[in-house]
Amino acid sequence: MKLLIDKIQNTYKNKLPFVAYKKPNDTTVFGLFQKDDLLHTIISDFNASGFVFAPFNTLKKTVFFPLEQSELIKVPFVEQQIKLTNVVHFDETSKEKHISIVQKAIEAIAKSAFKKVVISRKEIVAINGIEVEEIFERLLQMYPNAFVYVWFHPKIGLWFGATPETLLKVEDTNFTTMSLAGTQVFKNNEKVRWSAKEIEEQQIVTDYIMKKLALFSNNLKQQKTETVKAGSLVHLRTEIKGAVMEKQLFSLVNLLHPTPAVCGLPKEKAKQFILENENYNRSYYTGYLGEIYMGSNNNSHLFVNLRCMEIKNQHAEIYIGGGITKESEPEKEWEETVAKSNIMLSAL
Repeated sequence: MKLLIDKIQNTYKNKLPFVAYKKPNDTTVFGLFQKDDLLHTIISDFNASGFVFAPFNTLKKTVFFPLEQSELIKVPFVEQQIKLTNVVHFDETSKEKHISIVQKAIEAIAKSAFKKVVISRKEIVAINGIEVEEIFERLLQMYPNAFVYVWFHPKIGLWFGATPETLLKVEDTNFTTMSLAGTQVFKNNEKVRWSAKEIEEQQIVTDYIMKKLALFSNNLKQQKTETVKAGSLVHLRTEIKGAVMEKQLFSLVNLLHPTPAVCGLPKEKAKQFILENENYNRSYYTGYLGEIYMGSNNNSHLFVNLRCMEIKNQHAEIYIGGGITKESEPEKEWEETVAKSNIMLSAL
């Protein structure tokens, strides 16, 4: 790891773009270091190998680190036992605002405006300086079964994340995606019991993805829904597999993003509610990131940018949210965002 950590330190110090990351349950940590500070963006297609970083708003440009203009480093990952620290940070004003928006969303759902909408917020935490490599190493050890990353571009900013959700994985002509919804705090030795609200939320996401993917594949297979652990939280997950024609990656990604797991359903109505009511810019939160056409088989593996934070000056801006359905209870939805914020807070 020392080779990669030293490279991260020097590259960040010299204000050059880079990303370092590890895929879920993988034994390799990757680093991609761009050789200049140019801002490369993708407009209409994925036509080169590299790493993409896309915003929630599909009208905004996706940032791209080209493999051919970067240095790729791979180092082995050695897992170490590390204790998760429970950290809570919020103010009453943010609580009141969030609960108010959630209540408004529930009322809109009752009027049949949409079936589900994802409401998010930003928790701003003051920090005294930052050691990029230390936070990254801590996240790697705390969340070995997540996609953990640190991403930096001097013209965009510095981001960290530990996301549990795959947007799309493509190997040859086979793809895998997932619906991930429902959240509970993991409690040792207690059986997880999912409420009607959480089961419904998960089914809404699954049904949407199956319907959309049917346009691309006639060989879809829906796996059994399971409970999965992500750090201190558990979620409901359903994997979906299928086959896709060559050179359909960009179309497939645009079809899925943003999924009901981060936006809502119907998508456009939910998105409009979000833009009108959240009153802040999600930026790259609930966007996606990952490899495009990399490795010996030119595989692609993209993740939804959840459980993430952006570092600005002397503050960490932590992004958190949750899915709202007709069964939602505003106070519980607030508590869910507090539990999710712990993932980045504990890394700080």
